[in-house]
Amino acid sequence: MKFELDSIIIEEGCRTTAVANRVIAGADGIPVQFVDDARAAARLDPSAADSFAAGKRRMILMNRRSPFLMGCPAGSNEFACCGYLVMVLASNCPMDCSYCFLQEYVADNPGFQLYANYSDAFDELDRLQPRANGAKLRIGTGELADSLAFDSRTGIAADFVDYFARRDHLTLELKTKTDEIENLLHVDPRGHTLVSWTLSPDRVFRSSEHRTASPQARIAAARRVLEAGYKVAFHLDPMIAYSETDRDYAELIESLFSVVPPEAISFISMGGLRMTPSLRRRARERFPEDPMLLGEEVLTPDGRYRTFTPLRLKLYGKLRELIAQAHPKMPIYLCMESASVHQRLFGSAPLSPAQLGAHLAGA
Repeated sequence: MKFELDSIIIEEGCRTTAVANRVIAGADGIPVQFVDDARAAARLDPSAADSFAAGKRRMILMNRRSPFLMGCPAGSNEFACCGYLVMVLASNCPMDCSYCFLQEYVADNPGFQLYANYSDAFDELDRLQPRANGAKLRIGTGELADSLAFDSRTGIAADFVDYFARRDHLTLELKTKTDEIENLLHVDPRGHTLVSWTLSPDRVFRSSEHRTASPQARIAAARRVLEAGYKVAFHLDPMIAYSETDRDYAELIESLFSVVPPEAISFISMGGLRMTPSLRRRARERFPEDPMLLGEEVLTPDGRYRTFTPLRLKLYGKLRELIAQAHPKMPIYLCMESASVHQRLFGSAPLSPAQLGAHLAGA
């Protein structure tokens, strides 16, 4: 996939880094500007008709001034949590899904920030091992930015695949909605990198997932990286309730399993559409024609709008049944759902974040 950019802004302190050299070499006529401090360039442009969309078209290469490792933003004592650790290598995304939480989370700093000092993350990972007490850890890069978007320009993913290939206690998860996998095919992951795709039915893709690869292209890419020695997984999240949801998700599962053998899939996660009131308002302002944003949700105790719980459970249950028919031992977990919803779906309390995280890291 090729994402359009209006400008590339590079901090002077990053000018001679390998990633800067790659980005400059592939600029293809995009204006490149050097600045002493790129943080101002990441802020929103109030003169733009859609400042968030405009920010996505500015690639800002800068040093990260905060730690690279953090807990998953979705993690909370309120929810059944998967024990996921996030490695922040970039912020924002060139794609523009109408339901994306980044519209709220990075609203004040929407420029696409890419951190040139990402090798510092290796030091943080090395320091993490003694504190893990022998547990396997799953660490992903796909929360605040898609893991592979722009990888054809930056080449960063392969550096991390190579690092994780030599760490038995760590699993890297690269989460994406692209089919930008070519750089991965030239690195041996040695079983330590998992590439995961968020999947939605074609109807949701066409309505809501702007500038992403089609579901069919994502599934085809998954088959290619699987054949190249990577593990693969899928996230059915956010699942959106509409009149044909049951049929469309059943067709999606059938399409997936016809290309990627279910027994080769490390896990599948499920999660319903959820939005804070401010995110819901912002999304509807930016995408007033998207029918997927106009469902009848209820405001839940955690302060988010969600599909009525019985409807979510009905859809979760149907998909769990279809997945189990294809592969009874498939690991499935819920994202950002309460322990009570987990109990009603699976008939048992959720594992602790540490237990589930270790299980998924070794899946």
